Amino acid sequence: MFKTHISLTVSELDRSIEFYQHLLGVSPIKRKSDYAKFDLDAPALNLSLVQKDVLPLSDLLFRKTPLHFGIQVEHSEDVTGAIARFKLAGIESREERDTNCCYALQDKVWVSDPDGYRWEIFVVKGEDVGPDPSTLEALPTDAERLHSAPTTRCCTPTCCH
Repeated sequence: MFKTHISLTVSELDRSIEFYQHLLGVSPIKRKSDYAKFDLDAPALNLSLVQKDVLPLSDLLFRKTPLHFGIQVEHSEDVTGAIARFKLAGIESREERDTNCCYALQDKVWVSDPDGYRWEIFVVKGEDVGPDPSTLEALPTDAERLHSAPTTRCCTPTCCH
């Protein structure tokens, strides 16, 4: 079996653990004073959280780019379930239904963890619907995104920065 491993540097381990418990729907299988590990079968994911008092410059530079993480689910009901979990936990989210993203029709929800890492939970409902015209434009900087009206861009939510 193959499993994706992601290791994230976080500034407050307890807050991050709480967020990821809501995002993933499970508790960590290992926890130390500066480390937590989540191990999931579906999706096949090994996620480590490592606390650092000061985030490395590479982490700060990384988040200036419009990159994110995502979990693809099987059904729109799975996205709806994630939205309900986030609302119950008081986690701000952005829902997108029937959005045209990456040449596919999708339902999705976006959230950001306490350190600003963006996550989407999404389902692909259909293929080959053509590009979203907004993806052809230049992506905004973080400052522009904070001061602009919400727009839908492929794989770049405006609420979760």
